Amino acid sequence: MKWNNRILATEDFIDDTKDAGEVGAGHSVTVLYELVLEDSKMEIPETELKYQINEQTNMVDELLTVNIRYKKPGKDKSILISEPVGINQLADTRTDNLAFASAVAEFGLLLKDSEYKGDATFYKVLSQLEGTNYKQDEYRAEFYQLVKMAKDIY
Repeated sequence: MKWNNRILATEDFIDDTKDAGEVGAGHSVTVLYELVLEDSKMEIPETELKYQINEQTNMVDELLTVNIRYKKPGKDKSILISEPVGINQLADTRTDNLAFASAVAEFGLLLKDSEYKGDATFYKVLSQLEGTNYKQDEYRAEFYQLVKMAKDIY
């Protein structure tokens, strides 16, 4: 069983008949991606993507491109928004919200004993949470206690 039920083949991204999940008007989602550096030993499937060419490019400061497709209400054809992200858009520190979301994702990978967990540990999740001001929010504080309990169980 896959840990992600929204996996979409690369070629299906432009196919408006494929379902990749919906976000309703007025709602938002948080998406976390793992960026794989070009010298990584990670196995990457063959595909024709913008940054996988082996020739010199002028994209020195460009790190990645975010592509989002959306449909207007009642329409069948999607519209593509494509935004490059450059080095100058990186922040020196991450926000508490991003640190918390990362900790939650890492915790989920640990609970499922996911092949994608890398070197994640319950101690690292707790350390990430301790770097935030989780005590200011009762739900985040409860999550911290849950991670501590899981660490003791596992």
